[in-house]
Amino acid sequence: MRKANIVGVDGSESALNAVRWATADAALHRVPLRLISVGAESLPDKARAAEESARRRWLAVAAQQVDEVAPGVETTSELRRGAPHAVLVEESAQGRRVIVGIRGLGEGGGMMVGSTAETVAMHAECPVVVVRARDVEPADPGPILVGVDGSRVGEAAVAAAFEEASVRHAPLVAVHVWMDVEVEPWLARDDDREWESIDETERAVLAERLAGWREKYPDVEVHRVVERDRPVRYLVEHGRQAQLIVVGSRGRGGMTGMLLGSTSRALLHMAPCPVLIARSTT
Repeated sequence: MRKANIVGVDGSESALNAVRWATADAALHRVPLRLISVGAESLPDKARAAEESARRRWLAVAAQQVDEVAPGVETTSELRRGAPHAVLVEESAQGRRVIVGIRGLGEGGGMMVGSTAETVAMHAECPVVVVRARDVEPADPGPILVGVDGSRVGEAAVAAAFEEASVRHAPLVAVHVWMDVEVEPWLARDDDREWESIDETERAVLAERLAGWREKYPDVEVHRVVERDRPVRYLVEHGRQAQLIVVGSRGRGGMTGMLLGSTSRALLHMAPCPVLIARSTT
């Protein structure tokens, strides 16, 4: 059975942006789409009926968006009750990826607020895509931008980025930014030879991480970028020309307790385009 793209629907424009992105993505990858609207568990009967009626309207509007973007996508809609982030995390165990909007209505009346998106990104069992407030489709022109940290736990991001670049017929920009390696305290800024040596080493790291994937996806045009910069700053700046940024769910160290790396977490709030957080299983 094909795993579905899962989208939370809360009646906000941000959620509809997520629906549009998820629909086009589902069409590209030929997978089903599930629209889920989550309501509060404890409501008086009269309020519960009114709230449920509103959520059915939201799902109907979302279904119309699906028909406009890609009418052939197999779509199901579902009303659920509980905490929005908890429901989406639970659903992620059977999902292909969860797509959320970074903004929505308020905590009291809406679903896709920033904290919900961040919590889902931290705890989901499948990859998560966070879509910004502006209207954007995954078929927009521009490359796939992937952050490569040089660690084995970052392999999931590289794998996802190559797959996305291949299916979207887009170039892949593989970015390895190494200023987060703590060398500055002991290395003089004007020691060009030492900086060149580090740069050469980091380029070799990037080449090693890409080698097998370039053979698997010979159709993907790959551009390597090695920069002495901060990862978030570089990815945000160059994400303005990208259609998607792909990063790993954990940082360079890959610590088990680190549910979301600092770079990935910052990108949720700062990235100018959708962000795919690939889930590492190690």
